[in-house]
This record gives sequence, structure tokens and C-alpha cells, in this order.
Amino acid sequence: MNTGGSSAARDERIEGIAPRRSVMERVIETVAGGLGNGVGWLAESGVLFVAFAVLWVAFAVGLVASQGTVDQAWQAIRELPLLVQAVVWVLFLPVMAGLWIWESSWPLLLRLVLVVGIAGWNLLIFLPKTLQNRG
Repeated sequence: MNTGGSSAARDERIEGIAPRRSVMERVIETVAGGLGNGVGWLAESGVLFVAFAVLWVAFAVGLVASQGTVDQAWQAIRELPLLVQAVVWVLFLPVMAGLWIWESSWPLLLRLVLVVGIAGWNLLIFLPKTLQNRG
């Protein structure tokens, strides 16, 4: 029964040397680490807070000034290719969830409470630590 794989890999594990990773594993680790660090920096510096605050203000202005613009935005997103829609949903999930809720046929008060709740939660999550510690 061969449970150890190749003898070279077994020797590396026995000696405490980590097995060599493939080129693809190293590329994925580098890209994912870079993206993760970049997103972390965006969150810590407040860039994501400002970006989502602008999106939520635009959402609110669209609701107050012209309900049709919110409807048009929803239709424009729905007309995008499926892959692009998926990317938009992943990148802007809280705003997209708010838009989806607003476009539903639920009672107005329920939609309003849910959208305001999601917006508040979203902005609270991205609130930079420097602003959190001032309170």
C-alpha cells in the first residue's frame, strides 16, 4: 500500500521541507494576496466608504428626484451580459440588493426600511477605523 506519494515528496515532508508548489498555485497566491491587500487598504483608508456613500446618495437622489432613473438603472443592469451582471452584483452587492428590493412589488414601507437598513449597515461596515474611534 503506497500512502506517501513519491519518495521525493515523502522525503521533503519527513525532513520538514514544504512540498514544492506548482507555478499555478504560486500565481494564484500572488494575485489573491495582492487583491486582498488592495481591498484591505481601500477599506482601511476609507475609499470604499466614500465610494459606497456616493452610490447610496445617488440611489436616494434617484428615488426622490426621479423614480424613473432607478428603474432605468435596474433595466440597464438586467440587459448586461450574464457574466457582467455577476461581476456587478459581486462588486456592488449591498447596492444591488437594495436596488433589487426597491424594484420588487413589496409594500413601500417594507422596501424603504430594508433599503435604508442595508445602506446603513453597508456604510457602517466600511466606516474607517479612524472615524470609529472618534466616538
